[in-house]
Amino acid sequence: MSTQRMGTTEGMDIPGMKVVPVISLSVVHNDVVSLCGMTADPIGDVKVQTRQVLERIDHLLQMAGTDKSKLLVAQVWLANMRDFDDHNSVWNDWVDRKNPPVRACVGAQLWHPSVLVEIMVTAAK
Repeated sequence: MSTQRMGTTEGMDIPGMKVVPVISLSVVHNDVVSLCGMTADPIGDVKVQTRQVLERIDHLLQMAGTDKSKLLVAQVWLANMRDFDDHNSVWNDWVDRKNPPVRACVGAQLWHPSVLVEIMVTAAK
């Protein structure tokens, strides 16, 4: 049972964040890949930010040796639940429709007032 950690936030300078928490970007344990909560740059509307977050997720999944077709769980936080439909339109274009994960989507105050969406996923390898 090995655990592999890929990338951390240590030493990152994130504009608007006074203290950056030290976390792993992804952890692989027993062929299960867990990604940290991913956000976009704090610009654009929820569609723009959702696309950027999903691109970042694709990249981290690829680095871990898997892809969105193997997603197990997705957790979504929206800064404003009025953005739910716009977010879902981008999500539905991206998700593997033959292998969709279970998903929760809730409203939450996010770390920066211009960050509109955060997504955290778990996938099989």
